Amino acid sequence: MSLALRPMVPRDPNEEHRAASSLELFFDLVFVVAVSFASVELAHLLEENHIASGIGAYAMVFFAIWWAWMNFTWFATSFDTDDWLYRVTTIVQMAGVLILASGVSDAMIDYDFTLVTIGYVVMRLAMVSQWIRAGLRNDEFRDTAVRYAVGITVVQVLWVARLALPDSVTVLGFVALVAAELAVPVLAERAGRTPLHGEHIAERYGLFTLILLGESLLASATAIVGGIDEHDHTVELVGLAMATLVVVAGMWWLYFSVSQEDSVGARLGRSLSFGYTHYFVFAAAGAVSAGIEVAVAHIEGDGVLSDRQSSAAITIPVAVFVLGFWMVAMRRRSSRLVNIVTPVGGVAVLAATAVPGSAVVSAAVTALILLVVVGTTVADRSAHSSGST
Repeated sequence: MSLALRPMVPRDPNEEHRAASSLELFFDLVFVVAVSFASVELAHLLEENHIASGIGAYAMVFFAIWWAWMNFTWFATSFDTDDWLYRVTTIVQMAGVLILASGVSDAMIDYDFTLVTIGYVVMRLAMVSQWIRAGLRNDEFRDTAVRYAVGITVVQVLWVARLALPDSVTVLGFVALVAAELAVPVLAERAGRTPLHGEHIAERYGLFTLILLGESLLASATAIVGGIDEHDHTVELVGLAMATLVVVAGMWWLYFSVSQEDSVGARLGRSLSFGYTHYFVFAAAGAVSAGIEVAVAHIEGDGVLSDRQSSAAITIPVAVFVLGFWMVAMRRRSSRLVNIVTPVGGVAVLAATAVPGSAVVSAAVTALILLVVVGTTVADRSAHSSGST
C-alpha cells in the first residue's frame, strides 16, 4: 500500500458490484466482542431477576455499540478511501470498541459507565477526524461535514459531563443525549445530502445481522452443551437446542427474504427511518442468546425466574425482531397475506410466553411465517414468469 493519501471524494452511489471491504468485515467482528459481553451480562441479570435494570442497562450499552457502528457504516458508503490513514483511523475506532467492551460489566451491573463512555467517545472522535478530512477535500459537502464534526464533538463533551451527574438523573441525561445524537445526522444532512449506496448499506446491515445471529447460536450452543455435560436434563436441553435453532434460522431466513437496497435513497426521512429502526432489530437479535442462556439455566434449576419469566427471555426478543423487521423492511413491499401473517405471528410469539413449551411454539410460529412468506414469493415469481411468456 502506498503512503500517498487518496483524495476523500464521494463514492458513486450507483457503483456496480459495491461489496463490503475486508476492513469493514474486520470492523464488524470487533463489535461482536462488545455485543457478546452485553448479552452475557444481560443473561446474568435476568437469571437473578433484575429484569428492569438488566433490560435498561442492555438498551443503553447497545445504543453505544449500534450508533457507533451505524455512523461508521454510513460514512464508509459515502467516503471510504481505504488508504492507510483511513485504515488507521478505523483501527482507532476498533480500539474504542474494545475499551467499551471492557466496561460493559461495570455499566450493566453497577451502572458505572466510565469505561463505556471513554470507549464510545474514542470511536466518535475518530469519526470526527474522518468528517474533517472529507470536508477539507469537498467544497460541495463542506457544510455537511462541518455540521457533523461540530455536532458529534459537542455531544461527546456532554457524554463525558454526564458522568458527573447524580444517579437520580443519569437515565434522563442518557435519553437527552440519545436524542441529540439522533438529531446530528438530521441537521447535518440538511446542508447537503451525502451520497448513499443502497445496495452497499443493505449488504452491511445484512452482514451485521448474520454476525449477531451467529453469536446467538454460538452462545446458546455453549450454554446447552455445558448443561448437557453437567446435568441430567438432556432431553429438555436437546429440545431447547432444536427449537432455538429453528427460531434463529427463521430469523435469518426472514431477514433475507426481501431486498432492502431501495430502503436507502433520495428521501432523507426514509433512509433515517431504515437506519434508526434497525436499533430494535439488532438489539433483539443480540438479546436472543441471553434468552437462550436464561432458558438453559431455568431447565438446570439455576436462577430464580418463574416459568413465564424464563419463557419471556426468548419470546420477547424474537417477537421484537419479527415485528421490527416487518415494520422497517417488509410492510411496504409484501402481499396482503404476508402483512397479516407476519405481525400476527410476531404477536403470537409474544403470547407464547404464557404457555408451556414456549420455545417450541415460537419455532412453530416462525416456521409458519416463513412458509407464508416463501410460498407467496414463489407464487409471485411464477405469476410474473407466466405473464412474461
